[in-house]
Amino acid sequence: MNASPELLVERQGAVLAVTFNRPEARNAMTWGMYEGLYEACELADNDDGVRAMLLRGAGTAAFVAGTDIGQFTEFRDGADGIAYEKRIERVVTRLESVTVPTVAAVRGYCVGGGLALAAVCDLRVADETARFGIPVARTLGNCLSMNTYSLLVHHFGPARTLDVLLRARMYTGEEAAAAGFVAEVCPPADLDGRVAGILDRLQRHAPLSMWAAKEAVRRLRRSTLPDGDDIVARVFGSDDFAAGVRGFLAKERPQWTGR
Repeated sequence: MNASPELLVERQGAVLAVTFNRPEARNAMTWGMYEGLYEACELADNDDGVRAMLLRGAGTAAFVAGTDIGQFTEFRDGADGIAYEKRIERVVTRLESVTVPTVAAVRGYCVGGGLALAAVCDLRVADETARFGIPVARTLGNCLSMNTYSLLVHHFGPARTLDVLLRARMYTGEEAAAAGFVAEVCPPADLDGRVAGILDRLQRHAPLSMWAAKEAVRRLRRSTLPDGDDIVARVFGSDDFAAGVRGFLAKERPQWTGR
């Protein structure tokens, strides 16, 4: 059932387990991995035997450390940024719409696109090594889609969202739990057992009751979602973003100009 060597998809009883499998790159997402995740969501909804879905990262360094930055080198203008964000939003929205409960098991870095993927799961369980954030103000100089901003405000509130983004802060698992984003935090050795217990409990609950709760929350969040293409076009089309990509790949800090 594996989607690809970089995205492992397997049935574990009634659980569809998806593993982001690029540990050498902190499980940074390629286009193929995003598409494989979309297909896994389709599989979860079309297989009556699936009662829950689990997302996790291979290794101990990361859940997902964002999108592979090498894929940004071909961007030329703001339109490329809009196309990119819509491509990611298609996958994020599909994961948010999965009808069975979804659980993210987080070890290490959960950053950028990885944070968005975790944010649309229904439950997040983290170990004490987990770090959550979107430090683009320090690294790439890009921005997020309006959908991702909405997810952050939905989970963290406006003040914490701006704190995370403006200061490029990384929240610990404990801080994320205090903000209400993470359901449980545990020692690294306990994470698999905690997640297994949650998945077992979910499988014993009424599927339609859980679906109704998921769907109601999803509709409430998306009901007032505004357009943000003008924001994305301005930032992804900027000299700063181009400099940020070059600097990231060269492991050099860019000089921001605001242009």
